[in-house]
Amino acid sequence: MTRQVFCRKYQKEMEGLAFAPFPGPKGEAFFNSVSKQAWQEWLQHQTTLINEKRLNVFEADAKKFLEEQREKFFANDDSVEKAEGWKPE
Repeated sequence: MTRQVFCRKYQKEMEGLAFAPFPGPKGEAFFNSVSKQAWQEWLQHQTTLINEKRLNVFEADAKKFLEEQREKFFANDDSVEKAEGWKPE
């Protein structure tokens, strides 16, 4: 049986992650409150942001930007950045 979590993005019980996405308390929080599906969608969105905005993920400003965007993404905040030319389906 797969591990279930109440996903904070989709507000329902869904399959959880197999392990914390990064170490520490923040990683544990995501492990306990984000579904596998939502995390995969975030990874795709993050990759798009990195590519479109030509972010260097080793720079502090880029890391901070991505952390802010990640929080907005999982909170379903309308102000989350979209790729240029992106149109909702």
